[in-house]
Amino acid sequence: MEIAEGIVSELAYSTAIEIAQRIRRREVSSREVLDYFLARVERLDGPINSVVTIDAERARAEADAADAALARGEIRGPLHGVPMTIKDSFQTAGMRTTSGAPELADFIPSEDAWPVARLRAAGAIIFGKTNLPLYAGDLQSYNEVFGTTNNPYDLSRTPGGSSGGSAAALACGFTPLELGSDIGGSIRLPAHMSGVTGHKPSYGIVPAHGQIPGPPGTLTLADLAVAGPMARSVEDLELGLDILAGPNRWEWRAWRLELPPPRRRSMREYRVAAWLDDPYCRVEPEVSRLLQKAAQALAQSGVPVDPDARPAFTLEKITDTFFALLQAALAGGVPRDRIEEYAATPGDTPVARTRRLLAMRHRQWLSYNERRLQLRKRWEEFFERWDAVLFPVMPCPAIPHDHSQPQAARQVWIAGEQRSYWDLITWMAPAGACYLPATVVPVGCLENGLPVGIQIVGPYLEDRTTLALARHLLALVGGCPRPPGF
Repeated sequence: MEIAEGIVSELAYSTAIEIAQRIRRREVSSREVLDYFLARVERLDGPINSVVTIDAERARAEADAADAALARGEIRGPLHGVPMTIKDSFQTAGMRTTSGAPELADFIPSEDAWPVARLRAAGAIIFGKTNLPLYAGDLQSYNEVFGTTNNPYDLSRTPGGSSGGSAAALACGFTPLELGSDIGGSIRLPAHMSGVTGHKPSYGIVPAHGQIPGPPGTLTLADLAVAGPMARSVEDLELGLDILAGPNRWEWRAWRLELPPPRRRSMREYRVAAWLDDPYCRVEPEVSRLLQKAAQALAQSGVPVDPDARPAFTLEKITDTFFALLQAALAGGVPRDRIEEYAATPGDTPVARTRRLLAMRHRQWLSYNERRLQLRKRWEEFFERWDAVLFPVMPCPAIPHDHSQPQAARQVWIAGEQRSYWDLITWMAPAGACYLPATVVPVGCLENGLPVGIQIVGPYLEDRTTLALARHLLALVGGCPRPPGF
């Protein structure tokens, strides 16, 4: 088949749905699409360093098999023949999976993580892995195995973390779809910093067995942690969620998942709150202006937006709960012989507080968990009147690289003020602490060219509501931006 020149020029920023349709219509073969993306990564990814492992030989064999199946009239699924990349924390059978750890630099899993298996079953062809921080444990993406991933809008800045390679690859047009993970904002923060879309699903609806950390073979699913789709369109996020969501390995024999449809039939019926700034974590003025402009665009399109509606708790309260639960979920990485030392750390610095939370007793965790449940009840009450809430993602755009240790001692500059590194995840708390779905879409770029995203949070298990609002808002603002030179 001779691939049309026009189709070649469109592939980089085509959606996964569009590519799948073109393959099914035989306007282009899976092998041609794959070779196009492989060549694009080789030509453009050098200064970005987003795609860190490629298995071209296997991917070409799978693409050829997809084309042969299509010639026989067989379509494996909605992503039949569509090439894509996967965050390097997800095990991929037969393809190196490192999670950025030197001790796993040559690790080749024998089986796929559950989300990867579901994407393959839908017809996707995994041709590469994208970069992340060591064991997915930072808001930036760098490690000793593959080095640093740079933001395509400004190489001196991070694309975010931990799904930073995923977001950068999407922004550069290296892949139409990605699989990310989020425990403290690892889908949402990179989507914001790199100008792409991402969906943090309601906790528990996407089986995530096969992620690293913990060690390969771990069956424990960490509190707060989810896997979810990243893309450049909300339609691809919706398709990704349809493919990924379902019962996990323990429940699939009896349980079924049926997410409710969007709450409203028309946009004018939605009731949206806008919590776009707060004295507890001020948002940079230029970022705030873009967020306010997006909320106004939503209101002008007929969606009722209330800037004053709030649930019955403070941002400080839910952030304190979220940060404590997050550190407890990450505590498996603390060496046993240092737990008592961490628990006795004196002082009120970010480092001291973080260490004490990493070493918290189970009794203390039970108290924080009860607080979480009380906050979930407050959210339930709020969502009886409102359908969704608009939030910032971060108080600032993508930050300059800073790999100093410990992370808790880092400082960031926000609107000329030096603040704690942990301030960057404050706005992750309202959805993260309470297991809520959150969709991030870009809403524009600052004068310096850096993209800004907005977070749409909805009721537990009502992911289709946040996605429907996100699809409408992204259309209003003109879609995802493209970094210069790509």
